[in-house]
Amino acid sequence: MKPQTVDHPRARVPRVVPDVVLIALVLAAALFPPPVPAFQAAGPIAFVAVLLPVVVLPLMWKWPVPVLAVLLALFGVAALTGTISPGIALAAAAATYRAASMLPRRRTLWLGGVAAAAILVLSLPVAWENVFDPRALQFALLVAFAAAAGDATRSRREAIAAMTARAERAEQTREAEARRRVSEERLRIARDLHDAVAHQIAVISLQAGVASQALDSDTAKARTSLATIREAARTVLAEIGDLMNMLRASEDEPSSTAGALAGAGYSPEAARASAPQAGVAELPELVAQFQRSGLRVRLHTDAAADTVSGATSRVAFRVVQEALTNAHKHGSGTAQVRCEVVAQELVVTVANPVRASGPDAAAEGSLADNTPPGSGLGLLGLRERVTAVRGTIEAGPAPGGWRVSARLPIPNTNPQETA
Repeated sequence: MKPQTVDHPRARVPRVVPDVVLIALVLAAALFPPPVPAFQAAGPIAFVAVLLPVVVLPLMWKWPVPVLAVLLALFGVAALTGTISPGIALAAAAATYRAASMLPRRRTLWLGGVAAAAILVLSLPVAWENVFDPRALQFALLVAFAAAAGDATRSRREAIAAMTARAERAEQTREAEARRRVSEERLRIARDLHDAVAHQIAVISLQAGVASQALDSDTAKARTSLATIREAARTVLAEIGDLMNMLRASEDEPSSTAGALAGAGYSPEAARASAPQAGVAELPELVAQFQRSGLRVRLHTDAAADTVSGATSRVAFRVVQEALTNAHKHGSGTAQVRCEVVAQELVVTVANPVRASGPDAAAEGSLADNTPPGSGLGLLGLRERVTAVRGTIEAGPAPGGWRVSARLPIPNTNPQETA
């Protein structure tokens, strides 16, 4: 949202008002000069010279420098007749102010210095004692002060413009950051929902097919499949309920340790803090679920892998879960899972043979196929999770089937080593 600006009341004053005020002051100085002989017009030429600023003064808004040059020339003409005109000096100061408010500082200094010096030099013919007589010096100081005031006005205007631009950029940056955060939270919600539902729905679909085929020929097998469907349905409902509770959690609830992001309604940090997530330690239970669903899985984890915790452990669990889900959907009924620590990295490998149903059978085992064909959301979600912990993941055909391998760096938690 662009910041609204409120015009100062003086910004709405018509330009004719300062013109009228300046012209009135110049006329007053020309027609009613101070009671000093040198300030009073000495002859018709001087009288015309002191009145001409009234004609050229309105032009200073567009051409301040030429108008200033004309006014200095009129001041010289009046001085040659023995007159120092306060009205011309005042008009020259106004033109100097206008020029200084438009020009850069260097040019303003040059212009103000030249104008003040010109006033002093042109006052020489009628200087009472010397050119630095206070009665003549005051007009040079007036012009110099006008130049300084104009430069200050320009600096203030530029400072206000710079502050306004910074405020607009800051507002745009905040909006862009908010949109980025909302987009990230949506992706996280999509990944969490996919992790909570995808493999359970796959189990339900597969077991429903088994039950429908065995309903007439093998009642016990059909009953077992239906029991598995019931268990998977309960599990997915519970996981969706937990996810919904996390999404609705606010910073005032005890189960949340951080406020929800404004506009997104979801805080993954609060969700992770309030509900522990599965990691490497839960892999045996995950394998048991798939085995009850009909997928024969061999699991190997070394002792070092069992001690890994935190985000690395959670990502490893999701990699295995996703790979086994695809192995169950597209494989031939078996899979191998290895989880071991190699050179300060947690290496997770899931391999499974695929059904030889055609030239595209291997491709069907792709991680991208956990969603409708061609969407690629499964692989995308896994890559995002793995990248978040600075790991790498590879998925593709392997001798005898399909292979998914992820390498996840293990954070160094040894205080002596980190020191």
